[in-house]
Amino acid sequence: MDVLLRIKRLVLQGRVRFTDKARDEMESDELDPVEVVESILNAQTIDKTLRSRSARRRHPREKLYVIKSFSFSGTLIYTKGAIVSQQEDEVFYIFISAKIPTIEG
Repeated sequence: MDVLLRIKRLVLQGRVRFTDKARDEMESDELDPVEVVESILNAQTIDKTLRSRSARRRHPREKLYVIKSFSFSGTLIYTKGAIVSQQEDEVFYIFISAKIPTIEG
């Protein structure tokens, strides 16, 4: 299955978790979790895939997915997260989510 489709399905099913860092970033950018969800659902592609270098990763090949997309109100949002297995279910963990500064002409 396509990874972006898998992420969107997890988000639609409410199987998404925000880390404290992501919540702090969202608060400083005045972003609501709903806007982040909207931007993921609007995404057309995954911008890039990275291998996690965190010492706390669950397994050595954990992948991080970077998504840049617009919320329904037109806010460009940068989100980085990973699909994590918890018991028998998968969850999309969001580690970073913030507004992307745009140049208005």
